[in-house]
Amino acid sequence: MSLEITKVTARIGARVSGVDVSRPLAAEQVAGIREALNAHKALVFDDVHLDDAGQQAFVRHLGDLTTAHPTVGAVEGSPNVLPVDSERGRANHWHTDVTFVLNPPQASTLRSITVPPYGGETLIANAAAAYRDLPEPLRRLADTLWAEHTNDYDYAVPDEAIDEEKAAQRARFTSIKYRTAHPVVRVHPLTGERGLFIGGFAQRIVGLSVGESRKILDLLQAYVTRPENVLRHRWSENQLVLFDNRITQHYAIDNYDGRPRRLHRVTAAGDVPVGVEGKESYSIEGDASHYTPVAA
Repeated sequence: MSLEITKVTARIGARVSGVDVSRPLAAEQVAGIREALNAHKALVFDDVHLDDAGQQAFVRHLGDLTTAHPTVGAVEGSPNVLPVDSERGRANHWHTDVTFVLNPPQASTLRSITVPPYGGETLIANAAAAYRDLPEPLRRLADTLWAEHTNDYDYAVPDEAIDEEKAAQRARFTSIKYRTAHPVVRVHPLTGERGLFIGGFAQRIVGLSVGESRKILDLLQAYVTRPENVLRHRWSENQLVLFDNRITQHYAIDNYDGRPRRLHRVTAAGDVPVGVEGKESYSIEGDASHYTPVAA
């Protein structure tokens, strides 16, 4: 069967059919998926029949795998698979995966394991469309800025909700502290598109105070999360969602009354981000070599 791509919204998201992702893919199928990912930023595969091994095999078509996470535990027996489980915390916060390390994943996959009867959607935002939406003066400013990203807080747990169990989760999340400086505007290595590379781990603008940084980051973030830039994905059983982690953000909505919700995440290793002037990101604190190789 030939690959069929059907847009979900004008600016982000497409459904992919005509391919069985549980089987080894031909080179032209991989190229077609990559082309669709470049164009649509997030791809939805329905009626997939994958286990953890099959999900990892699919992601290997895109590149080397990372381990599950730099500090959070993996699925037992599958060191490259992260359980995104409501019982381990709810990440209802806009973010790009693991931007606090030098080379965050290039792509992320989420596979539905347990779906609540209502709610639990994942929002995915197009950071390239956000950059294009910026007025020219803001775009010129953003092109010059760098932001420090860190895991030295728990984006998944608000301070007022900390109890003993959540304090232990926070301690695990920050057990190795990372700080990395990334360009606020990242140039995509395959398409050349510019996208706002910020999100929840971006805590301050290099050279500015925390207060000044927050105002600028909030202003830029408001363009990322404009409704027209966002895909709202309602999960069904046996679905796989693939998104380009280099040029999107995502948000898991906590709107399902505490019912069980579990996805499995597998990510492909990424390159070191590059800004509009050709300068690469640089690490300030923390070694993530146990977590991810650097993609060529």
